[in-house]
Amino acid sequence: MLTQQQLKQNVAQAAVDYVLPMLGPDVIVGIGSGSTADLFIDALAQYKDRFLGTVSSSERSTARLQGHGVNVFDLNDVSKVPVYVDGADEIDHGLHMLKGGGGALTREKIVASVADQFVCIVDESKLVDCMGAFALPVEVIPMAREVVARRLRALGGEPRLREGFVTDNGCIILDVAGLRITDPAALEAQVNNIPGVVTCGLFAISPATVALMSTQSGVVQLKPKGL
Repeated sequence: MLTQQQLKQNVAQAAVDYVLPMLGPDVIVGIGSGSTADLFIDALAQYKDRFLGTVSSSERSTARLQGHGVNVFDLNDVSKVPVYVDGADEIDHGLHMLKGGGGALTREKIVASVADQFVCIVDESKLVDCMGAFALPVEVIPMAREVVARRLRALGGEPRLREGFVTDNGCIILDVAGLRITDPAALEAQVNNIPGVVTCGLFAISPATVALMSTQSGVVQLKPKGL
């Protein structure tokens, strides 16, 4: 029986194998954040001479990349990102994702938005029929904390401040429990439209292009249900 760490290592290597054909001397790779992304960074760094560099979605990932000697570019200086690789806290069969357990959701969403492909890397425990068992992270401007919390309660959620945590953008996180997310794109738009919200952790309006999922019998490739 493979441990969760072994499952993560397997899918990280599978993601490297997936992106290798895309690499070239002028290629910039988008990199997410989190424990599985860390393993992807470690595996990708072995090929750092085969691509120009990366754009990163968190200070944590930037430090890890630079520790491996991988170039990290400011997104403002990059015009093309063929692929973005990141994990998820939950993913459904439409490849809609719930992300932000590590607090980097806004930068993750920004970098993902410029990539031609979003490759989500997960282990099989993250695949769900309906998202919401994992509390939905919402990044909020500090002065709007209670205003946003009231609106989230009105949507049926139970927001709780992530104590002692500040995002790389200087904002706070409200983790919203108690949601059963049957229409993730609609909820994403609704939450994002609350004044004071920077963004929420739903990646549903723009879902993953493909998911690589690590299972006990190997890594499988998932595409949105119906395709």
